[in-house]
Amino acid sequence: MDAAIQHGHLEKRFYDEFDDADRLRIVVCGVGGAGNNTLNRLQRIGIEGAELIGINTDKQDLQKLEGDFTKILIGAKLMRGLGTGGFPELGEKACESSRHEVGDVLSKTHLMFLTCGMGGGTGTGASPVVAEIARDQGAIVVAIVTFPFKMERARLEKARQGIEKLRKVADTVIVIDNNKLVEYVPNLPLDKAFSVADEVVARAVKGITETILEPSLINLDFADIKSVLAGGQVAVISVGEGEGPNRCEDAVRNTLKHPLLEVDYKSASGALIHITGGEDMSLGQANQIGELITRELDPRASVTWGARINPDIEGKVQIITVVTGVSSPNILGSDKYSPSSVNEFTPLSEDWEVKKV
Repeated sequence: MDAAIQHGHLEKRFYDEFDDADRLRIVVCGVGGAGNNTLNRLQRIGIEGAELIGINTDKQDLQKLEGDFTKILIGAKLMRGLGTGGFPELGEKACESSRHEVGDVLSKTHLMFLTCGMGGGTGTGASPVVAEIARDQGAIVVAIVTFPFKMERARLEKARQGIEKLRKVADTVIVIDNNKLVEYVPNLPLDKAFSVADEVVARAVKGITETILEPSLINLDFADIKSVLAGGQVAVISVGEGEGPNRCEDAVRNTLKHPLLEVDYKSASGALIHITGGEDMSLGQANQIGELITRELDPRASVTWGARINPDIEGKVQIITVVTGVSSPNILGSDKYSPSSVNEFTPLSEDWEVKKV
């Protein structure tokens, strides 16, 4: 493992220096009705260290955001606050007309998680514009979007086109296929089922934020996060936990396997691993976790790791990994996607191919 541990190189556009970690700005931006619904559920779950921003063309829908949100009504003169009627081209025009306002709100953002539902008007049309604005200002953009149910035939083609546009401007696009929800939690009430998908966003944001801002024995900073996510490759952010006598093995298993995301780690080119344990966590256990994870990666992968002690989780270990260069039908990098036929109305996992890197 020691031979694999090294720091990645930063891209030129990310040579910003931060005087203080507290100045780091992380935002979760929900675009459109589905994105705004996700923000509401994230607020209930509870996320610290990240700002919540709602963007919509529908004024009434935007007003449903209750709590500490920044709200942006885009295209007010064009749409008159009434939405796009499901037309992505109107969502794009609305966001372009409000580019200055969106840019002001996203100014000085270092990391943006963008969430939306693909297949409608505002989320599909406006989210690529929002991502482009943030990235042009130097932010890392990780988009986590939902793909329509198979029965939503009219939305599937729009969703594919929207994802194709989004992956050109986002560093990583993670796609949650709603059809996977049907397989995984078919009997849950609708809102709770969608909360399972929102947990992917919440755990990623919480894990990244705590990794950067909380003091560690072996520290990972934002430069490490950037070095992995900024390359435009296929990347996945995973969080897992284990407790009891087999906590190391269980935590690794829970981190690398998620029921909504199919990920092949064998092609991974780089990884960040951050381990949090109670005061009873030994160096040997931390090393065991690192060995178990790196065993799943390409032997040539560049790995950086960190560790922190948290007295409140005695008997447990928590892991967050950021792995780049993976292969997955659910995760798209900015230059690793190859579409097949877009005329068949099939789930994303059956109709899209992500090349191994």
